[in-house]
Amino acid sequence: MHIYKPTGVCSREISFDLENGKIKNVSFVGGCSGNLQGISSLVENMDINEVIKKLKGIKCGNKSTSCPDQLSKAIEALKNK
Repeated sequence: MHIYKPTGVCSREISFDLENGKIKNVSFVGGCSGNLQGISSLVENMDINEVIKKLKGIKCGNKSTSCPDQLSKAIEALKNK
């Protein structure tokens, strides 16, 4: 299980697993519960490169980032290790 502390968004924590290049068990603490449950469900078993491609750069209101964008940053950080 990987834990990521997002910045600039309402959620306080993102946890997820990576298995064979796919994302699993995404969970957010805080933030907009329904929307984040939807995102978690939509990306389940998706290739991490596809998740990054789809979510990177999404903004929330006037913020420069969003919870989906923060998830892409979390995955990228692990991918680039």
